[in-house]
Amino acid sequence: MIDVYSWATPNGHKVHIMLEECGLRLGRDWQVHAINIGRGDQFDPAFLKISPNNRIPALVDSDGPDGKPISLFESGAILLYLASKTGKFLPKSDRAKFKVLEWLMFQMGGVGPMLGQNHHFRQYAPEKIEYAINRYTNEAKRLYGVMDRQLQNQKFIAGNQYTIADMAIFPWLRNWQNQGIDWADFPHVKRWFDTLAARPAVQRGVAVLAAERKPITDDQSREVLFGKTQYEKR
Repeated sequence: MIDVYSWATPNGHKVHIMLEECGLRLGRDWQVHAINIGRGDQFDPAFLKISPNNRIPALVDSDGPDGKPISLFESGAILLYLASKTGKFLPKSDRAKFKVLEWLMFQMGGVGPMLGQNHHFRQYAPEKIEYAINRYTNEAKRLYGVMDRQLQNQKFIAGNQYTIADMAIFPWLRNWQNQGIDWADFPHVKRWFDTLAARPAVQRGVAVLAAERKPITDDQSREVLFGKTQYEKR
């Protein structure tokens, strides 16, 4: 059994999607443990043992590569582990594999952090800072433009094969409206997005824990996520 410690965020969703796409079913092959990041569950000592950076998701596989349990944190590392374990969604040839890996790194180093800042300054910051909003909205549009050019002549982000790179990027684009994005400006990304959104395994993946996550509106949750609690020494 694979235990996933997660929440209904883009980084959580990418792992939920991968598990379902691999034919692993929630409740049969893997189980999810809710880590409510607005409540501060990510700072629990038991969770920090498997996720020392106090971020979701984290994974524990009782049947690791050597038959012994293995724990992993960082969503990109988890996607690579699951691809290795199942032999799915990562090409075998070096040329195709490294093409996927560069777009996975594009998500990890660009799409995730920049859209995360976009969300923060557009939605969560206690004061509206025009410079920050403009900076991260423009960067979001730039990244969408990179993807739109990449998808102009191919079906998926790293070629014509569906891979972990697509699964990594897709959840971050689900809040496109809140990012200041107009789909009319990025028709190739829109086509790709709709293709992925229609996949049954993607729909199952983004539904995991979705009913438990509530909008961040209270001061306590804001403090836990963005205040001094986040920076306390542990």
